[in-house]
Amino acid sequence: MTDIRQALTGISGILVTPFEGDDQLAPAQLRPVVERAVTAGVHVLTANGNTGEFYGLSAAEAERMVHEAASLIAGRVPLVGGVGRALPDALALARASRAAGASALMVHQPPDPFVAPRGVVEYVRRIADAVPGLPLVLYLRNDGIGLDAIAALTAIPGVVGVKWASPTPLRLAEAIRRADPAIIWVGGLAEPWAPPLCAVGARGFTSGLINVWPERSVAIHAALAAGDYPKANALIAEMEPFEALRAEEGNGANVSVVKAALALLGEDCGHARPPAAWPLSERQHATLRQALQGWGLLAKEAA
Repeated sequence: MTDIRQALTGISGILVTPFEGDDQLAPAQLRPVVERAVTAGVHVLTANGNTGEFYGLSAAEAERMVHEAASLIAGRVPLVGGVGRALPDALALARASRAAGASALMVHQPPDPFVAPRGVVEYVRRIADAVPGLPLVLYLRNDGIGLDAIAALTAIPGVVGVKWASPTPLRLAEAIRRADPAIIWVGGLAEPWAPPLCAVGARGFTSGLINVWPERSVAIHAALAAGDYPKANALIAEMEPFEALRAEEGNGANVSVVKAALALLGEDCGHARPPAAWPLSERQHATLRQALQGWGLLAKEAA
């Protein structure tokens, strides 16, 4: 458990889920993405996260993807398997993730419209009980369940970390104050929000950018770890056009932009499934190409 705690203080890279043109899984297309991320120094890789279109996958597809990701990673960095949705599905996927060799589980916050704070605590407790000894990382996209519930969640045996995906750094600071100091807090809003969340105690951050440009994510993490916020902010500012594109269409272009970028890099991982925005518009595609060229990732093609 010590190793996963340490790894969570780094970058938690969220892998895309590749599809063929007939909308079938194509896990082999993920190989160059994994190789580049591992080589660059990304600390943790996650299968079945939101950049992996978790809510667009069937339960069987999610189980297959955690096994395929484990095979591609081959133990070189910790693998975290995302679990969630209906409790029976979450339990089955938790067991499949353990069987695949995952180092930890990331428990998606239930999207049910009728969620009781104490119900979320029971939901996580049931998952923890199903896979004793396997560390859990909570994924909180909405802190509306309240600080008392968040404190109760972090006290569940087996919970080692929290990915905080709410743009509320002061509330995060209070949540950290109430929790066991051994809990690792991870900025769950990727690179743009890493500096303010890091400033109040989130020691790592999540990233979908690692699919495309892991070296930049690693450079940002190194700057934050050194306390060099001006450098981190400067590196993040260069990503602004890319991140602005991902935020378009109600954030529905988030995964689409990553997958379109991979196609431009010659590492096509297919389309993004509905209800994501796919394909990109001509304007979006042109802006994306310009951003990749500006980063030097398409330099050879441009030449």
